[in-house]
Amino acid sequence: QVQVVESGGGLVQAGGSLRLSCAASGIVSSITAMGWYRQAPGKQRELVATITRGGSTNYADSVKGRFTISRDNAKHTLYLQMNSLKPEDTAVYFCNADVLIAGSPLKSWGQGTQVTVSS
Repeated sequence: QVQVVESGGGLVQAGGSLRLSCAASGIVSSITAMGWYRQAPGKQRELVATITRGGSTNYADSVKGRFTISRDNAKHTLYLQMNSLKPEDTAVYFCNADVLIAGSPLKSWGQGTQVTVSS
């Protein structure tokens, strides 16, 4: 199995920056892709950005040009650099790892980290 733990959330003013980290442990060789999702109060969880093992990235339109997803394979860590933050970016941010174990795809979620952007 794979476990992921997020860190780096906090309170920031609009226009500011934060960097989230997600440390993976366990059978990390089974990870095929990782991503960041977020859930604001009263809303469904939504995709923010994903990155494959090969480094291909995908972003939600709402964060393109402001957020950058990256990974350090040697440290088994995923990052999300968030710049030009807006109040609407306020949410709990979750790290996700897509894993393939014995031919079965699974998702591993972290516990989430709160990001609050004040206006």
